[in-house]
Parts: sequence; structure tokens; C-alpha cells
Amino acid sequence: MSRPPQKRRLETRARLLEVADAQIANVGYSGLRVEDVVAEAGVAKGTLFSHFGDKDGLLAVLIGARMMAILDDTEASPAPQTVTDLVDRLLPVVTFVAEDRVIFDLLLRYSGTTGTQTDEVITQSFFRQIALWAGWVSALQATGEIRRDQPAEHLAEGMQAFLNHVLALSFCAAHGAPADFRKELGGYLTAWLAPQAG
Repeated sequence: MSRPPQKRRLETRARLLEVADAQIANVGYSGLRVEDVVAEAGVAKGTLFSHFGDKDGLLAVLIGARMMAILDDTEASPAPQTVTDLVDRLLPVVTFVAEDRVIFDLLLRYSGTTGTQTDEVITQSFFRQIALWAGWVSALQATGEIRRDQPAEHLAEGMQAFLNHVLALSFCAAHGAPADFRKELGGYLTAWLAPQAG
């Protein structure tokens, strides 16, 4: 007895994701090749394209899932008590995105902020970051640790902008040495979140 078409399609999709994820562990996101994925999965290229549109669509699904897992871990850790703690809570996101320029490019492209392509999970991960960070900011505002002259969500959106800026600089050929994300992000966020005089 053959499996129902829908079940077979879901199994094929899961197999493609499993194979791609395993290959990424060996060659990185930039090194992933559609030809290798379909050969190991035992399907035609057209099958991969029918599931994900193209290689970037496949990567977006994997990256979105990884971002959500990182955010799950971040939400499970204690809330930051200082700006230094806050920077430390952001480092898992920064470290993951800094692994490969493809991650950075696809997150921006599939978030909908820089074009028409979107991935629901990636878009949700951006909103989830802002909501989480705004909660942290609000708690730190209540203690007087950071500025109170702007809404928490506005300050959280600025944090996301600085995070993206630091990552973009790390991929810039002219930047040179490997980035010290704790130092660089800490510098921006300390200035951005500092309590206002007066």
C-alpha cells in the first residue's frame, strides 16, 4: 500500500531539511550545494524547488528554525540586570549570524525589511527579538539602569539596528581583524541606552 501523497510530500520535505542541515554542519551555509542535497536525499532538483523555491528558500527555513531555537534559549536565561548583561544575552544571536555572511544576508532579505521576499519564521524572529528586548529594556528602565526618555520598544528597535550595524561591519572587507562583538556592541548599546542627564 502506498503512502498518501501529502504524507509522502511532508516526508520528502523533512528529508531535504535533514540532509541540508547535516551538510551545513560540514560545509557551512555558503558551501551548501543543491546538487549535493538532492543527490543525498535521492530526489530531483525540481522536487527541492517545489518545496522551497530555490536554495535560498531552503536556507531561510533552516536559518529561521535556528534563530527561533536561539531565542528559546535566550528567553529561558535570566533577565539582564545591567547593560553588560544585556549585551551578553545578545551574543548568541550575533555569534550565529556572524558564522556566515549568507545567514546575515538571508535574514535581512527574508525578514521583508529589504525586499519583497519573506519567510514567516524569519519575520517572526525579528518581532520576537524586539518583544523580548523591549521587556528587558522596560525592566532596566524601572531600575534606572538605562534611559527612560523613550519607549522600551523604540530602544529595543535601536538595539536591533546596532546589532545589524556591528554584523555588517564584521563582513566588510575593509574592517580587517575579527570583530570583538562584546566590545563593539557594548560600546554602541552603552551610549544608546545611557540614562539621560537632567
